[in-house]
Amino acid sequence: MPAENPDAPRVARLILQDFRTYAALDLAVAGRLVALVGENGAGKTNILEALSLFAPGRGLRRAELPEMARRSGPGSFAISAALETAYGEHRLGTGIERQPGEGRPARLCRIDGGPVPSAAAFAEHVRVVWLTPDLDALFRGPAGDRRRFLDRLVLAIDSEHAARINALERSLRSRNRVLEESPEDHLWLDAIERELAELAVAVAAARQEAVARLTALILANRDEASPFPFATIALDGEIDRLVASFPAVDAEDRYRTMLAESRSRDRAAGRTLIGPQATDLLVRHGPKDIPAGQASTGEQKALLVGLVLAHAQLVGSMSGITPLVLLDEVAAHLDPRRRRGLFETVERLGAQVWMTGADPLLFAELKEAEIFEVTPGRIEPLRR
Repeated sequence: MPAENPDAPRVARLILQDFRTYAALDLAVAGRLVALVGENGAGKTNILEALSLFAPGRGLRRAELPEMARRSGPGSFAISAALETAYGEHRLGTGIERQPGEGRPARLCRIDGGPVPSAAAFAEHVRVVWLTPDLDALFRGPAGDRRRFLDRLVLAIDSEHAARINALERSLRSRNRVLEESPEDHLWLDAIERELAELAVAVAAARQEAVARLTALILANRDEASPFPFATIALDGEIDRLVASFPAVDAEDRYRTMLAESRSRDRAAGRTLIGPQATDLLVRHGPKDIPAGQASTGEQKALLVGLVLAHAQLVGSMSGITPLVLLDEVAAHLDPRRRRGLFETVERLGAQVWMTGADPLLFAELKEAEIFEVTPGRIEPLRR
């Protein structure tokens, strides 16, 4: 039976209008374990994506907002969730409205009917973490993929991290442009690099704190018998070594000096080579003490599942809000032992967990789960 955690937020009702494959959907949910089953392309992941939009950012597919509108619809969409919390029920809403003659539609966000500036405001009531098949190659892929994964980990516990990342990217673009067009304008470059150093150190420090806290939680809960081997994680980059070794002000000064000394090299490269945009997240298989990318495919999947579930625990402990956990097609690629271990772990989390899979039999061992069958544009209960 799922762990009782009355303080954990729970989506009791999800309403979609013109979102992806759904012209209209009104889904009532009673429990904390939800399984969506159906053929590939039926629309299971679309439900998880809708829920992921209650976190800052572009959701679990990282899609542009207009792409989420139903193809044969009006070009707008709306998502509404009735969220039960320890402090009562709240209605969260997001979507886009396309006005005739206007360009790119703006995202709208509401809480209890009132407008809020951005999706970051939802963090007062709900946090969301997820795992999708796109992450299966995380440990073998490019550093940029791991950086995005890292920033998603940070964002789940620090809703201001997205704003810092966006400001950092704008500052990097400004420096690159000036290096290309006016490389002798040292006063302008000095000003840009001063701002860039402040942003870079802030981003690196937020990442470092999240990694340190997650590492401590993993070590404190390490279980050699677990089907999900523990991971050791670390940041790798020159800016990360600066932030780890010096106070923030000194790290900013040293990084600013590095930027000034690398102008010629960066101009030739067409980009800034040193900074948070070059950081890598190093992950190792703890019990074997090998790089995660050298582990077997099954071990890598197990490492990733364990890392995401540990992160969910960290989000709950740091924010005071047990997160919604979205697991897309996670059970199908686990052997029976690890599948049982996954279900036991999510039951202990006390969170509301949404899972997808093609075969209802994958979730047969989840006796307390609500299982819904998903067909294009429709969802019907198989088991409550």
